[in-house]
Amino acid sequence: MTRTARGLALLVAGAHFMEFLDATVIAPAAPHIAADLGVPPVAINVAITAYVLTLAVLIPISGWLTDRFGARRVFMVALAVFTLASAGCAAAADLPTLIATRVLQGAGGAMMVPVGRLVVIRTTAKTDLVRAIAYLTWPALAAPLLAPALGGLLSTYASWRWIFLINLPLGAAGLLLARRLVPEIRADDPGRLDRFGFLLAAAGVGALVAGLESVASPHPAVLPSAVALAVAVVALAALVRHLLRARRPLLDLRIVRIRTYRVTALGGSIFRAVITAIPFLLPLFFQLGFGWTAAHAGLVVIALFAGNIGIKPATTPLMRRFGIRAVMAASVAGSAACLVGMAFLRPGTPLPVVLGLLLLSGVFRSVGFTTYNSIAFADVPPERMSSANTLMSTVQELGAGLGVAAGALLVRLGAPFDGAGAPFRFAFVALAVVLVAPAVEAIALPRTAGNVVTGR
Repeated sequence: MTRTARGLALLVAGAHFMEFLDATVIAPAAPHIAADLGVPPVAINVAITAYVLTLAVLIPISGWLTDRFGARRVFMVALAVFTLASAGCAAAADLPTLIATRVLQGAGGAMMVPVGRLVVIRTTAKTDLVRAIAYLTWPALAAPLLAPALGGLLSTYASWRWIFLINLPLGAAGLLLARRLVPEIRADDPGRLDRFGFLLAAAGVGALVAGLESVASPHPAVLPSAVALAVAVVALAALVRHLLRARRPLLDLRIVRIRTYRVTALGGSIFRAVITAIPFLLPLFFQLGFGWTAAHAGLVVIALFAGNIGIKPATTPLMRRFGIRAVMAASVAGSAACLVGMAFLRPGTPLPVVLGLLLLSGVFRSVGFTTYNSIAFADVPPERMSSANTLMSTVQELGAGLGVAAGALLVRLGAPFDGAGAPFRFAFVALAVVLVAPAVEAIALPRTAGNVVTGR
C-alpha cells in the first residue's frame, strides 16, 4: 500500500471518526445541555435525531454529487460545512439553534464519509483493499467506546460546548490534508438527479420527525401533530410509488424483493432502531433515575461498547457453526432480555451486575449487527450491488434516527408512572416488545440462509 493511499485512507477514517463521534457523544451530556438551554433533558433527543436523519436523507445523493462536481471539491466542502457547523453547535444559545446547526453537521457528514469511502475504494489496488477497509472500519469501533466517557467528562468537568469545539482543529487539519490527498474523481456523464424523489424523501422524513416530536412534547398540540403525521404518510407513500415507477430512481426499492436483503432492510432496521435507542436512554436513566453524574454514567456505558468490540472475533465462527438464522434469532432474543433486565436496575444494584448486563447487551448488539450485515448482500447480484449499498446505508441511518426519536417518545409516554426512573423502565420494556417483529422474521428464514457468505 503506497504512502499516498495509506494517507488517504487515514484521512477518510479520521473524517468517519468525527462524524461517528458526534452522532453518539451528546447522550451523556444531555442533562447539562438541557439545563443550559432551559429544556427537559429528553428534549435533547431532537438534536441527535435531526443529525442522524439528515444523514439518511442526504446519503442517497452523495454519489451523484461526486460524479457531478468531483470528489475533492465535494469532500472539502462537506468537511468545511461539518467544521463550521460544529462551531455553530458550540455557540448555540437555545434548542432551535442547536437543532439547526446539527442539521448542517448532518449535511456535512452525509457528503463527507460516503464520498471519502467511495474515493478510497475506487483508487486503492485490489491487493491493498482489505487493509484500506480496515483503516475505514476502526472509527466505527473506537468512536462508540470513547464517546460516552468523553461526553460525560467534558460536560461534568468543563462544558458541553467543548464536545463540538474539539472538531475545529481536526477539521482544519483535515482540510489541509484533503487538498493534497483526495484525487479529483468525477464522471463524464453523471446523469440526472431524481429531484422529485429527493424532495419527497426530505418532506416525508422531516414531517415524520416533526410529528413524533410534537406528539411526545409535554403539552402536545393535536392539530399540528396530526397534520405533520398525515403529511409524512402521504409523502412517504408517494415516495414509494415514485421509486417503484421511476426509470432512474433515487433509491432502487425493487432490491427489497430479495428475501435475505429484505430481512436486513426491514427487520434489521427495526433491530437497529431499538438498539440505537439504548445508548441514548441509559445515560439519562443513570443520571435522572440514579442521581449519577454525567461522567459516572458515561464511564459505565462504556461497558456496552466493550462487549460490542470484545465479541467481534467470535462472530464469524458462531455464524459458521450454528448458521446465520440461529445466531440472528438468538441475538434479537438476547437483546430483548437485556432490555427487560435494564428495566429492573435500581440505584442499589451492585455495579458489577450493571456492568455485566451492559456488557452482555453489547455482545448481543454486535452479533446482531454482524448477522444482519452479513446476510444483507448474500444474494444480491453484482450489477445491483451499488444500488443495494446506497439503499441499505439510507435505511440504516433512518432506523438509527427514528430509534432515538422513538426512545424519547416512549420515555414521555411513561411519564404517568411513579418512581425515580419509571418512565425509562417503561421505555426499556416497550422496546423489548418491539423486538418481537424482527425475531419472528429471523425465525422464518430458511436454515441455509447466508451460508454462501459464511462458508458453512
